[in-house]
Amino acid sequence: MKIKSILVSQPAPQGDSSPYLEMAKSEKIKIDFRPFIHVEGVDAKELRTQKIDLSHYTGVIFTSKNAIDHYFRLAEEMRFSVPDNMRYICQSEAIANYLQKHIIYRKRKISFGEKSMADLLPLFKKHHDEKYLLPCSDVVTEETTKILDQSGIDWTKAVMYRTVASDLSDVKIEEYDMLVFFSHQGIKSLFHNFPNFEQGDRKIAVFGSTTQNAAEEAGLKIDVMAPTKETPSMTMAIEKYIRANNK
Repeated sequence: MKIKSILVSQPAPQGDSSPYLEMAKSEKIKIDFRPFIHVEGVDAKELRTQKIDLSHYTGVIFTSKNAIDHYFRLAEEMRFSVPDNMRYICQSEAIANYLQKHIIYRKRKISFGEKSMADLLPLFKKHHDEKYLLPCSDVVTEETTKILDQSGIDWTKAVMYRTVASDLSDVKIEEYDMLVFFSHQGIKSLFHNFPNFEQGDRKIAVFGSTTQNAAEEAGLKIDVMAPTKETPSMTMAIEKYIRANNK
């Protein structure tokens, strides 16, 4: 079956230089974008049920920009004035720079790693006396909790937002030849919105082993997988598949 239409389970890219748009033009196919999941913040009442008092912590660990936004949102909602001497440890420089949206960055105690959680271990060793809070979603990776436990620091998880299925009732899923997924929550959303979904001849593309496992557990046959050595990006993997099959 030739691929003529693709639904990507992510927001549409900004600007005109997206590799998806270039692929749509070069391969003469239709590509639509629709987020299958979205983030919803918890309120102060729900945070209190987790026995979280923001004033009890001298450090915050940020693994995403979402975590930053929801931490400061809840701090404001709970009338907690975040002290100037709060220590921030961020998973990457990009996340650390995002703090400027909420605080005056200069002269604050801010540290960051290269990219992965493992990069933070030397920082935890250096600043081991703090009592840390981990603002996070309801889904925390096994790697994150494992490294935080290994670090020997005093840390507490605080669920401040959740990833939930978006309403896709207006999407005609049967009109697409290929569906593209980037998370296990996206796979869950597919069956939440379309409980009677049958793959049939439709092709499934997944990014990452966690998404792959979720798709296979749901009984889906995977046709396109990324990243690989040959195709490190999803667009490269899809383009390779199309060129091999749209003959």
